[in-house]
Amino acid sequence: MKAVIEELEKRRANARLGGGQKRIDAQHSRGKLTARERIELLMDEESFEEYDMYVEHRCVEFGMGETKTPGDGVVTGWGTINGRVVYVFAKDFTVFGGSLSEAHAKKITKIQDMALKNRAPIIGVFDAGGARIQEGVDALGGYGEVFQRNVMSSGVIPQISIIMGPCAGGDVYSPAMTDFIFMVRNTSYMFVTGPDVVKTVTNETVTAEELGGAKVHTSKSSVADRAYDNDVEALLQMRRLLDFLPSNNQAGVPVLPTRDPANRVDHSLDTLVPDNPNSPYDMRELIAKVADEGDFFEIQDAFAKNIVIGFARMEGHTVGVVANQPMILAGVLDSDASRKAARFVRFCDCFEIPIVTFVDVPGFLPGTAQEYGGLIKHGAKLLFAYTEATVPKVTVITRKAYGGAYDVMSSKHIRGDVNYAWPTAEIAVMGAKGAVEIIYRSELGDADKIAERIKEYERRFANPFVAAERGYIDEVILPRNTRIRVARALNMLRNKTLENPWKKHDNIPL
Repeated sequence: MKAVIEELEKRRANARLGGGQKRIDAQHSRGKLTARERIELLMDEESFEEYDMYVEHRCVEFGMGETKTPGDGVVTGWGTINGRVVYVFAKDFTVFGGSLSEAHAKKITKIQDMALKNRAPIIGVFDAGGARIQEGVDALGGYGEVFQRNVMSSGVIPQISIIMGPCAGGDVYSPAMTDFIFMVRNTSYMFVTGPDVVKTVTNETVTAEELGGAKVHTSKSSVADRAYDNDVEALLQMRRLLDFLPSNNQAGVPVLPTRDPANRVDHSLDTLVPDNPNSPYDMRELIAKVADEGDFFEIQDAFAKNIVIGFARMEGHTVGVVANQPMILAGVLDSDASRKAARFVRFCDCFEIPIVTFVDVPGFLPGTAQEYGGLIKHGAKLLFAYTEATVPKVTVITRKAYGGAYDVMSSKHIRGDVNYAWPTAEIAVMGAKGAVEIIYRSELGDADKIAERIKEYERRFANPFVAAERGYIDEVILPRNTRIRVARALNMLRNKTLENPWKKHDNIPL
């Protein structure tokens, strides 16, 4: 028995060494942790159970039969994060560059199947060079099997991808189908084809960072949701994010203890909106002052900054927050902002996370660039997402709610459950000046008369009471009481039940 146990320990030690100490040292020299070190940081202490540690590839082409390493370039298993079961796979760059083989793919799909069957989140850590070329179509088939499970799990369990090194070719499409993608600055890259191929095909000279670095994907392409400075920060933030997310689409949102009273009044909110209707203010200040302990996990903070999305808590319960940001482009909706918010709203609806919307929107961004770029369809995505959502929806209009953007931002007309407005709210087809110039076009030559018409229009429409008179606003509330009113509304809606007509699936304007 002793000899058997010694053999087991020897095999375990060999497998845990991955590609060997030399390659581990090379990984560290790049400022990166190894696959097992990452899992150790991500999971609760001593909670990780590894599966398929001894799996090896079966390829014999191109001399691969003599080159085998236990684990075959990916570490898989399950553990807990803050006490909750989570499945994980982490590509091991020290073994064949983390490249995907048939055996490697089967390890991943096994964990994907377990996560879906047991209705628990799955996290993928990517640090690899793509398909293992020596295996040809077997590797491509392995990718297809992974992709199939990504799609089957979508909307059922949260799927999170962390890019912590290169992620190229077929490897990029699995993260693209997960709910969230996070990157590490200066060490992670995502691209379908690398710089060398780009140079050959298009004659463009570009670096890996310029082609698919964290800055590109968080601020330009919107492929990634956030970027962090190093592996440690990224992994610790993933632990924080998991605390906001349900385990599956039927589990209900997690509830964490809080000492922040629901009846907290914040008088500073009474002066948040400037007297000048054209002056900006930071909507994040409102979110922080309404959320439990000011804790807000923002998503896509570097992209489409004219809208803010992320997770917060009210009385310990997770909520999704969508808010126009007057600091950027006056909070206007454009194509990027619409797409960004639409995907987030749909995620929240998938997982029964209530949505709180803060509105200060002067409309959709005009111009040829937006129209040529498909603003109509992109704007419709956000409208579609809010309209189909059946989760509790609480809306607070702080200032402007103009034109079609008023309808889109979770208005009463698209099944907003509770719609509040501050006394500073202005709900109208457009701003007073623009409206007067259209209605009283014949009087444009008389400056005094136009000024009087603008004042008249403002008196009539630059307030929330016309909408309140018609029942489109449930109550005009004091800004200082926003947390109280939102918390009460969410409590009232806790058992909301709403079902859309049966359909195989919808046809959102993609």
